[in-house]
Amino acid sequence: MSSRALIVGAVVASVALVVASLALGGASYEPKPVSDPCQPRPWTSPQGLDEIAQQLTLSALDGAACELHVSRETLVLALGTPEGRARFADDPRLAAALRAGLIRAVDDAENAGAIPGPIADALRAAIERLPADQLVDAARDASSLLGQGGAVLGPLGDLLGL
Repeated sequence: MSSRALIVGAVVASVALVVASLALGGASYEPKPVSDPCQPRPWTSPQGLDEIAQQLTLSALDGAACELHVSRETLVLALGTPEGRARFADDPRLAAALRAGLIRAVDDAENAGAIPGPIADALRAAIERLPADQLVDAARDASSLLGQGGAVLGPLGDLLGL
């Protein structure tokens, strides 16, 4: 096979890929719009503590983002770096927004049947007592909230692995 045939074959294959992409809607691609954090999101049936923690984290971030009037993604990016946390730390609304978001997450989990009422009550009490820096950690990773809740719950938390 000559080099000329290889080049022609590569050009034909490239053109075919572009045509196929355009035929499948590649020219009209638009990113999915960012969801409104103030709108409740459905909970799936969590299987285990890790899945509950993931859904709690998303719900808490939604609640805090709603309070701050930003998207969940904006809040996650801000809390994801030390610089971002420092910028948000200057906002006096942050601790109140994170507290409200975590309370919303516990409410959502209780309403979905993922957390029994007594545990939800204990978690709400723990959230009310958390210092602001631990609220940021809890919003970034709900397993830290569950760990903090386990300390409040005592032997019941130990039994449940909290």
